[in-house]
Amino acid sequence: MLRKHKIQRYFKRLLLIKRGFMFKTLRTSTIKVTKPKISVGEGLAILIGTQIGAGVLGLPYAAAQVGLIPAIIILFGIMGILLLTALLTLKLSVEMGGAQMSTIAYRTLGSLGGWIMYISISVMSFGALLAYISGMGSVMSSLFSINTTLGALIFWIFASIIIYMGIEASGKTELIMNYVMILLFIGVIIMLVPHANVKNALYVKWGGIFAITGVSIFALGCHMVIPDVYKGIGDYNKTKRVIVLSFLIPTIIYSLFMAAFLLVYGAKTPQIATQALSSFYGKFGEIVGNVIPFIAIITSYIGVGLAQQSNSVEYINMKKWLAWSLTVVPPLLVYLLGISNFTYILAFAGSTGDLTAFIILPLAMWLVKWLRNYKKIKIPSPIVRR
Repeated sequence: MLRKHKIQRYFKRLLLIKRGFMFKTLRTSTIKVTKPKISVGEGLAILIGTQIGAGVLGLPYAAAQVGLIPAIIILFGIMGILLLTALLTLKLSVEMGGAQMSTIAYRTLGSLGGWIMYISISVMSFGALLAYISGMGSVMSSLFSINTTLGALIFWIFASIIIYMGIEASGKTELIMNYVMILLFIGVIIMLVPHANVKNALYVKWGGIFAITGVSIFALGCHMVIPDVYKGIGDYNKTKRVIVLSFLIPTIIYSLFMAAFLLVYGAKTPQIATQALSSFYGKFGEIVGNVIPFIAIITSYIGVGLAQQSNSVEYINMKKWLAWSLTVVPPLLVYLLGISNFTYILAFAGSTGDLTAFIILPLAMWLVKWLRNYKKIKIPSPIVRR
């Protein structure tokens, strides 16, 4: 009877896979691998492009809450943890034939793992969209001399319509935009260097550890595209080296970006750091300081919103209008209730949704698989029923 039950369960799993009901992919970025084969350089570009976004703008303010040295230590510490879980994700994906993270979660943790993944990504998306609405309100106010809330509403209407229409930039376009953003960040660093003073940054405060930790997690997560990059490169060791570089390069850029602002502004670094450039470069600094977050926020908002809308439509078969409403309306309502601290909202998203999806779940999936394979503990492979 036991053997008969196992055989029936096996064929039921095969039937579910054949019908396409078993594994569905969750996304956190609209950057996708569209070619069957990619070079190492292209893989590196995709991973870095997934990381670089509006979250970087909150790092200097978060760092200002603890001081430069503690901030850099925390940033590199978070990088180390995320790099570890990224390599675990790669290993699990390779062992399962290039499976996506959602598929790995299903195969190791069952339906519960899949739902936890979906909920964590939803929480991350909610926090990110709320932060982007808040940040864009400030940017619109500075650029066009209008009320902050009105600026946020104008941005929300425009960007949310684009999300509903499903207008999505190509992966190549997004990668180009992200490289432009990197060049702009480097340009800002160069603009600030002549005004740096080491004394401004050499202080230590402990009250802002939550903020710098959460924003660092938010700014460095790229795990969801790792399986696609592996399948495109087609070699485990090459992909492993690419992943290591994809964490080191953004972390070094982020640390220099934080250092530039803290060495100049210290504890007075504003929430959207680049807006402080006007203090040294007048109108030019004001324009540059607002154009950078304008580009970063609008592309990030549309990318995150499209990914979350797609997740709700594809994962739980939600109607498009409802998926759109649940994606973009709640963040706006919370913003209108007065929750508008850009950096702390990013920290919330990083320390909840990103923490679960990119740290806790990969560790849990690896642990369960290790116990099942190497300790011979009878942890049954779950059957997902939909």
